[in-house]
Amino acid sequence: MAKVKMSKKSTKIDMTAMCDVAFLLLSFFVMTSTAKVPEPLPVDTPASTRETKLPDTDLVTITVGDGKVFFGMIGQDIRTDALGRIAEKYKLSFTEEETKRFSLIDGFGVPAGNLNKLISLKSDERNKEGVQPGIPYDSIDNQLREWILAARYATKELHQKEVKVAIKGDAKEEYPTIKKVIDILQDQKINKFFLVTGLRSEDF
Repeated sequence: MAKVKMSKKSTKIDMTAMCDVAFLLLSFFVMTSTAKVPEPLPVDTPASTRETKLPDTDLVTITVGDGKVFFGMIGQDIRTDALGRIAEKYKLSFTEEETKRFSLIDGFGVPAGNLNKLISLKSDERNKEGVQPGIPYDSIDNQLREWILAARYATKELHQKEVKVAIKGDAKEEYPTIKKVIDILQDQKINKFFLVTGLRSEDF
């Protein structure tokens, strides 16, 4: 008896649809993700089990590490206005180009008199270790207090809101430095602020 021959079917699979889906997903993640901005003062934040998202607007961040204090503001308009107030306070002058460049700087840590030099540097040069010595915050020359005031006035005038404050401290930072920063805030009746921490599991 003759054997029945089974017709061979092609094992070729059309992968076009899967490639389309893969590229769509890749495009989505690329367009929705945000690049990590280089920090002038990288810190290792303490761990915490609580997770609270920081506001996207009307926020200033005070970064503390290695005895230095850095200051950052969200919003180009807030940075521009605050710089103008600091310039008036310390009798400084900035060109239109310098003001525009400063409005793009997320965080900085230099005395007011060194701002022109800092602004003239490129981003990679600005964030090199040792370039920024930190903002003075002692009782004799408390420039951190003036920056906080400038940011508060700018936020109130431009956005009709109270500025929110976040403190981002290094886990190994000595307590007296953090206390000085908190004292400066409390002198301005700022008693509520965020403490930036790293997330860890509860059973860590």
